[in-house]
Amino acid sequence: MQASPPLLVRLPWYWIFQLAGWNVAALLTMPSLSFAPVTRAIIGVSWWGAASALLLSMAWRRVLQRRGWIHGRFAWPYVLPSLLLLTLLQCALAGLGYVVLQPFGPVTSLRWLPSALVSWFGLFLVWTVLYSLTQSLRRASRFEAETLRLQVLAKDAELRALQAQVNPHFFFNSLNSVRALVFENQEAAAGMVDQLAALMRYTLQSNQHETVPLGEEWQAVQTYLAIETIRFEDRLRVTMALDDGIEGVRIAPMALQTLVENAVKHGVEPNVAGSDIAISARRHDGVVTITVANTGALRAQSGSTRVGLANARQRLMLALGPAASLNLHVQAGSVHAVLQLPQQP
Repeated sequence: MQASPPLLVRLPWYWIFQLAGWNVAALLTMPSLSFAPVTRAIIGVSWWGAASALLLSMAWRRVLQRRGWIHGRFAWPYVLPSLLLLTLLQCALAGLGYVVLQPFGPVTSLRWLPSALVSWFGLFLVWTVLYSLTQSLRRASRFEAETLRLQVLAKDAELRALQAQVNPHFFFNSLNSVRALVFENQEAAAGMVDQLAALMRYTLQSNQHETVPLGEEWQAVQTYLAIETIRFEDRLRVTMALDDGIEGVRIAPMALQTLVENAVKHGVEPNVAGSDIAISARRHDGVVTITVANTGALRAQSGSTRVGLANARQRLMLALGPAASLNLHVQAGSVHAVLQLPQQP
């Protein structure tokens, strides 16, 4: 169920300001009409003039919208003559009120006309300027909202594209592992296919979201390592340590998987003796640090590896912001990939 907009957004602000403004104009008109006590006839002509001005301002609004005179640059050469015509119509309608209600007796002269022209022209000019300003602010607000919407869509599209790059890379390596095992141990190959199907299910589901819980990503990594253990046997030696209470921390889908796959590819595959891989996730001072370490040294890496690491880094920043980081360094004969997640509740 879609949430309704806030009350302030749903209020008919145009009509609120229209009714309030012209009623205030009527109230201000009454004292200027007579220094004597206010009569019903004076009240009548005051609101007669306000009502006719309300109707004319509504028609004027439609003209401004259709002609586009206040969109972009203010079209003064068209607006000022139109305001003068509007003022003449208003004076005629207001004068009709004096003829009908006769607050000061029968109308016998037009001495009131110059001051009425100036007053109504000024009121309609102020109304037009204020309406133009509100329309400009409204367009700016809509433009800002549309810009933010497009930015979100662009970010989402970029994130989906990066995730799409990860999946073929990962499954290509996994299928190569299955192919190599089919000719050696069919039962192990069948088990490996089951594990791969589970990983594919997780990948398809996780790619529907910008972030996933660390606990789910951790289980996917365990499944991946189970596949690779069938392939490498005792050449792959893994230790994993996950602090309690951080399973719900959000992480970009397949980010940890990319680091573990990289450790296997460059730590285990090229070494006859294999490699030790240590994976840990710790929380300290609210910041979660995930480390994937494999025995070996940094070397000139293949293009696919650089793409994988750059891909993971960019997906982290898109999903979690610039506070998320991913760095590589060598320490005590091991290559460490350190992923830091921003503080989360």
